[in-house]
Formats: sequence, C-alpha cells, structure tokens
Amino acid sequence: MPWLDSYAEGVPRELEVPPGSLVDLIAESVRSYPGHPALEFFGRETSYAALGSQIDHAAEGLRRLGVQPGDRVALVLPNCPQHVVAFYAILRVGGIVVEHNPLYTPRELRHQFEDHRARVAIAWDKTVPTLQDFPADLALDSIVSVDMTRAFPVRMRMLLRLPIEKARTSRAELTSEVQGTVTWEELLTGPAIPASAPTPAADDVALIQYTSGTTGTPKGATLTHRNLVANAAQARAWVPAIPRGSASVHAILPLFHAYGLTLCLTFAMSMGARLVLFPKPDPDLVLPVFKKRPPTFLPAVPPLYDRLRKAAEEKGVSLQGIEIAISGAMPLSKDVVEPWEALTGGYLVEGYGLSECSPVLMANPVAPNRRAGTVGLPLPGTELRVVDPDEPTRDVEPGEPGELVVRGPQVFSGYWKKPEATAEVFTDGWFRTGDIVSVDDAGFVTITDRIKELVITGGFNVSPSEVEDMLRGYDGIADVAIVGIPDARDGEHVVAAVVAEPGASVDTDALRAWAKQQLAAYKVPRRVHLVDELPKSMIGKVLRRKVREQLIASGAEKGTPA
Repeated sequence: MPWLDSYAEGVPRELEVPPGSLVDLIAESVRSYPGHPALEFFGRETSYAALGSQIDHAAEGLRRLGVQPGDRVALVLPNCPQHVVAFYAILRVGGIVVEHNPLYTPRELRHQFEDHRARVAIAWDKTVPTLQDFPADLALDSIVSVDMTRAFPVRMRMLLRLPIEKARTSRAELTSEVQGTVTWEELLTGPAIPASAPTPAADDVALIQYTSGTTGTPKGATLTHRNLVANAAQARAWVPAIPRGSASVHAILPLFHAYGLTLCLTFAMSMGARLVLFPKPDPDLVLPVFKKRPPTFLPAVPPLYDRLRKAAEEKGVSLQGIEIAISGAMPLSKDVVEPWEALTGGYLVEGYGLSECSPVLMANPVAPNRRAGTVGLPLPGTELRVVDPDEPTRDVEPGEPGELVVRGPQVFSGYWKKPEATAEVFTDGWFRTGDIVSVDDAGFVTITDRIKELVITGGFNVSPSEVEDMLRGYDGIADVAIVGIPDARDGEHVVAAVVAEPGASVDTDALRAWAKQQLAAYKVPRRVHLVDELPKSMIGKVLRRKVREQLIASGAEKGTPA
C-alpha cells in the first residue's frame, strides 16, 4: 500500500467505520448541533433541531401510508429541503430510498419503476402526472406531491403570486397543481414517529442507486447503511481541516446522483454543516450566495467549475474563501484547476468513484503533493489491485496498466435482483471497475482507458445500448451505434452512427428531436452521422471502439456540436 505514505497530514492510515445506520448519523448531528443551520434554500434557513423534527413527522406520515421496513420508496425530486427530509424519513421507518432524476422522460422513469416496484413515491409536483400515467401494473398506492416553492422565503413566494407574466412563467416552471395525491404538508401533519419505533441495522439496504454499471442497461446498485456511513466517514477523514458544526457545503450537484448524494446528503449532514441547496446549477443563482458566504467545501464537475469561474470573472464576483473543491465523474484538466485555484486561494482536487462504491474510492490529497492528471490515492480503508482484465485473478507487474479492482467498506454487495450481473463484476470478493489504470511508486492512480463502453458526459453515465435500443424504434433505421467522442468541456459527447434501411431517408434533425422526447437531455446524441455500415466482429457484434476511431479519423467530429 504505497499510497499510505502519500496521505496528507492528519489523514488516518486506517479507518474505523462508525457503528449504526444513517438514521443514527443524522440523529447525532441533531443532538450535537440543534441550533445550527442545517439547510439553506434561497436564504431561508432550517436548523438541525427543525430538520430532525420534520424527519420524525414525515416518517410517521409514511408509516401511516403503509410503508414498512424493506419497502422501496421512490424519490423524484430536485434539490430542495423536502428532498433532504424525505430521504432520512424513508430511512427512519426502515424503508429503502430509490433516487430518480426528476427530468427523466416517462419512458426512462417507467423502466426503473418496473425494476424496483416501489408502491409509494415522493415526487416534485411537476412530475406527478407522469407517475399517475403509469400502466395499471405499475400504479402506485400513494404519491406524495411536493411543491418546492413552499420552502422558499415568504417574500419570494409572494413575488411568485404576482399577477404579471414573469411571475406566472416562473411559477409554471417551478410548480403545478395536481390532484389525487397526498401533499407534503399533509404528510407532516400529525404526530412524530415514536422514539421506540425500530430503526434499521447497519447491514440493511438503505439505497438503490441506478447506474449503467460496467456494461448494459441501468441496474440498481444496492447500498447498505454501512456502505454509505463508511463513505461519509472516509470523506471526513480525507479533509480533517474542515471543522464540524461550522462548515458550509454547497449542493450544486443533484442529490439524486451518487456523487451529490454522498458528499451533500450524508457527508455534509454528518459534519453538522450548513447545506446550501440549489435546484439547478445556474451561476446566476449560485454566485450571489458565494458572495455572501463562500463554501468551505464545494463538490462539482469540471464544466461547472469552469462556468462558475468565467461567470464570476464577468460579474466581478470574488471566489476567495472557497477552501476545498473536489471534482469527480470526469477528467479534470490543468486548464480548469490553475485559474480556479488562482481565484479562490483554495484547492481543487480530483477524485474517482462509481455508484457501486457509494461512490467515492479515491481522491487526490488536499495538499501540495496532489498530482494533476491522476485520480489520487485510495481513501482510508480502501484496497486496490491492478489485474490482467482477461485473467482477473492475476496481478500485473507494478507500474504496468491493468484493470482496477477494489474492495472496502463502501463497496456494494450487488445489483437489485440481478444475481448474474452481480457475479460478473466480482472476482474473489474484489469489485471489477472496468477501468484500466496504472499506479505509480507513490500510489497515485491514473486512468488510461475503459473496458466498459459507457459514455461519460458532463459527469453523467450514458449506456450506449440504452440509447441504441431507443433509436432503433425510429422509422428507417436499420442499425445504430452510440459512442463517446472526446470533448474538452464535457469530457465526452454522445454521438450516433446510423445505418439507414435500404431505400429509406433519415432526417438527422428530426431523429434528434424525437430522441429528446424519449431520453433525458444528456443522453440525446449531440450529432447523428449517417454511415453505410458499422464495423462488426465475426459473430456480428458492433465494435463501438472501431466506430469511434472511424468517426474521429474521418474528421466528422471536428465541427460544432448540435
């Protein structure tokens, strides 16, 4: 473990995972910091004591709706205070949280509900009609509708009610009237859950996090309370300089994403930090808050750091005081790091993880010895090996590239109801990441390639097969391949190579417009290239890697993306 000698000062070489569950984690912060601000939303604050009370009342409301230990409860919410309360309330009754992107299309949401079969959902009122339109076999027993504007400060709510066009437009973007639901306010009306009500154990499943995994269509990674408690503890250990009870963490990443969930919903809450919530990562929303109170800790992705920096320079907003920024989900370049650190006076370091690992596996030291271009060192308690991808029980020679396999308390035990998919990603207890890496003498890890064919764009994983299956339903398409083309800002762009049926004509603009109705925006191909044929193996499998190479070599990918 050469990486241990490269740890920053104060970072422990070993990790003792705290006992208990995420319910114990939030309860400890409520006890320790009752008067401290837990949440801030457009300037409105919620103390830890008030947060704890809301969690207990929402938990009892869910219990009265019939939620029992082990039941899945779907969350379909943007970043807002109700999201934080709902997350911990579900766990308090022993339920399993299933996070969803509220901007998913009906098709995408339906696919996930078909897999986890939740009977209760807590959803942004804008998404409620989609859930109510599910077919009979997926019909929900109860939907709790959330109007996130109810968490706004009173003045903002009054402005939204003004009878002017701008207010009506803003209100329509944020909320809509729905029927046939239990409102969030009704859920919280009534008694708190009794203190004697049983709480989950550390090894109980806490979360199903959907991911494209290492191959194929999205699967639900089952993460236990212990997995998530451990990853929060590892994050705390990595940044010993961040004080408990007074730090400020800004949630500009979506809480439904594994990265935002751990660093904001669990790590920040375990620190007794002020969690500042933003419903979308808009610099016009974020920078005024930075100006008033810069974050102690800011998790984000490279394109977002770049957007914030450029907007700050344009508006003359100082970024001084942002102490630690940690980047993940895609490569971080010096072109992003150097100007950011010059403006903030703090650190911007890269980390690495996967949803299956809660998600953080490693990070660069928050110290002068960090190494740009690497994803850093394994977090305390994390072990790694570099193996021959064709013979994963055999380690490669030190310094040579090979597949990264890992184990640690944050690594999941398997995919929801998919034992075969689970078996494919484990070898003798080691999780196969599907990433090709090399490790230098000091233990720093560099990702050099991917075995898996996921496209990572703007920090989000896109399964090529999911997009291909959808595009094949469009008239006139005989075959299609989805690949990731390198992009300096987003890491990769989703690009389609399409073979038309004999005699058919495919309008690429019309195809993209149709795709936007079926897929979340980040999954829609930025470009569609018509090709005569796709390279295939001897058994007829499309060779996506060759498709990618051919598109780049042909110069087809040098223009401006759509």
